[in-house]
Amino acid sequence: MLFLCGNVETLNNSIFTAIDDVVKISLTLLGTMCFWSGIMQIASKTKIMNGLKKMLKPILRILFPDEQNDDKVQEEISMNMIANIMGLGNAATPLGLKAMQSLQKKNKDKKRLSNSMAMLIVINTASIQIIPTTVMAVRHSLGSENTSKIILPIWIATIVVAIFVVAISKTLMKKY
Repeated sequence: MLFLCGNVETLNNSIFTAIDDVVKISLTLLGTMCFWSGIMQIASKTKIMNGLKKMLKPILRILFPDEQNDDKVQEEISMNMIANIMGLGNAATPLGLKAMQSLQKKNKDKKRLSNSMAMLIVINTASIQIIPTTVMAVRHSLGSENTSKIILPIWIATIVVAIFVVAISKTLMKKY
């Protein structure tokens, strides 16, 4: 519409401003993802991470009953969940893919998701976060003065959604 009204200069300025914003956000997200992926790689070898994994074991038994005897899969799922809880969505993605590959190897019917695979997708989609670092990084890159203002609403939203989708998933898994 701007083009038809003779405001080509305004249109060009808008395009270049938008491109500049996209590049800034992309670099911020890429940097954040690389940083936290490295931190998670280092953290996976620490006592703190082992403690967090032990804390998740009872939850994993409920969410992934078919994987109780597979320590490797439980560790991969734990690492993915911890990364999500820490708000490292982009860093959690490779960990989730690794867990999904391990679950697929165990899956008898390669054309259908197992219950554990479906639950991993549900948990990742709900993405309970204590520190939403990715969202905060995006807000910061866009000039937000208070990047942490969104923490409480994110806690409420992700916890409510996680409880709801896990309950529905468990119900559907029993039915089908």
